[in-house]
Amino acid sequence: MNHVILALAQQGGAPAGNCGGAMGSLPMLGLMFVVFYFIILRPQQKRAKEMKAMLDALKKGDEVITRGGLVGRISGVTDNVVTLEIQEKVRVRVLKSYIENKYSAPQTVRETAKAAESKSEPASTESKS
Repeated sequence: MNHVILALAQQGGAPAGNCGGAMGSLPMLGLMFVVFYFIILRPQQKRAKEMKAMLDALKKGDEVITRGGLVGRISGVTDNVVTLEIQEKVRVRVLKSYIENKYSAPQTVRETAKAAESKSEPASTESKS
C-alpha cells in the first residue's frame, strides 16, 4: 500500500487522465436540458394554458367538479370566485382555481346498453323461406 502512495507522490499527485473532461461534458449537459424541456416543462405549460382557457370560459349553468369532489351547477361567476349550487337552495362559494374540470354525468347502464345495441344491429334482415 505504501508503494502505491509513494508512486503517486513521485508522479505529481494524481494519475494522468483526460484533461478535457469539463469541455466534453458540456454538450451532454445541454442535451439533458433539451430532453428535460420536451419531456417535462413543455407538456406542463400546455396543460396550464388549457386549464386557464377552461376557467376563463366558465359561465352560468355549467356543471363542474371541484378538487374536493363537489359537483355542482354554476349559479354565479366573478373574477376569482364561482358560486356553485350543489343542491336546491344550497350554494357554495369556491375559488376558481379549485375548479378541476367540467362535469358530464356518466351514462346509466341502460343508456349504454341501448347505444351498444343500436350500433350492433344488422342493417338488413333475412327472410325465411
